[in-house]
Amino acid sequence: MPFIRIDLIKGKEAEELLVISQAVHLAITETIDVPMDDYFQVITQHEPYELKYDTQYMNISRTDGLVYVQITLKEGRSLTKKKALYARIAQLLQERAGIRPADVMIILLENTVENWSFGNGIAQLAPANNG
Repeated sequence: MPFIRIDLIKGKEAEELLVISQAVHLAITETIDVPMDDYFQVITQHEPYELKYDTQYMNISRTDGLVYVQITLKEGRSLTKKKALYARIAQLLQERAGIRPADVMIILLENTVENWSFGNGIAQLAPANNG
């Protein structure tokens, strides 16, 4: 049940954005037990002046090819699975979209099941007996 936001600098065509989207989705299905049909993403392209980043933070050389991948998901994945996720996203984005691993920044935001409504104004996964 992840919700994914992908932010990058303008200039990608629709087909390139689809490749990026599918690479991230494949990585989450392979590494953190997400079903293939659990596919919810927002991709936003920004003007160059709208994305700010340090080109050398933590001794990683970043370029304007930087891609932010923010994943909101329910808590509970192990550190091992998270590390596998980070590595697989970077690998697939490099292989399929030509994005340098140094230009892939991934942020996980974890929450609990009662913080999700998948439609109809209902918290489908929340415990039924909690007010």
